[in-house]
Amino acid sequence: MIADDTTKLQAIRSRIAKAAELADRRAADVTLIAVSKTHPAAAIEPLLVEGQRVFGENRVQEASEKWPALRAAYPDVELHLIGQLQSNKAADAVALFDCIHAVDRPSLVEALGKAMAASDRRPDCFLQVNIGDEPQKGGCAIADLPALVEQARAAGLPVAGLMCLPPADIEPAPYFALLAKLARDHGLTGLSMGMSDDFETAVTIGATHVRIGSALFGARGVAA
Repeated sequence: MIADDTTKLQAIRSRIAKAAELADRRAADVTLIAVSKTHPAAAIEPLLVEGQRVFGENRVQEASEKWPALRAAYPDVELHLIGQLQSNKAADAVALFDCIHAVDRPSLVEALGKAMAASDRRPDCFLQVNIGDEPQKGGCAIADLPALVEQARAAGLPVAGLMCLPPADIEPAPYFALLAKLARDHGLTGLSMGMSDDFETAVTIGATHVRIGSALFGARGVAA
């Protein structure tokens, strides 16, 4: 199991490096987020042993139960919240995570701003854009992005960049390119885009963070 997990990690790193080379980029400029949501500590530890230090979780409660012991053993872990966040969990998220990826509405910006002001932690934030205008997905509408960027900066959030989930079963490149343009328009350099099925395309278009779950861990496990 450990050998299989570490082989997958090495393969993903190699594919990121090749995609970066195609785009005349440095592989070191692409952060691999190992999405460990629903997977237990036993599945995560082999990747930690292999040197992976950036992980993504979807839910505050699951992460708060699973990660304290792992972080005690590996204090240099960087933990990213990649799922939707309820405003009433903002303080918990600020306390636990080093980066929050799905900031998508004014009420959440306000809650995060207050939580950061009340603590000594200021995790980086990515603003999520509903890049395909899909009603079932989170993210702010493209037309609402300028106001959200302005509000987030005014609230003191460290805005690292933009994040998106392109529509399924459609060529993702145009959506990634649009997100990259929106980021440039707002003076942002971070692009959280690309998952197990499309991360190479995302890297060639400028992704700085790719969120890889199933390609590393296989099918979803049972939440720890």
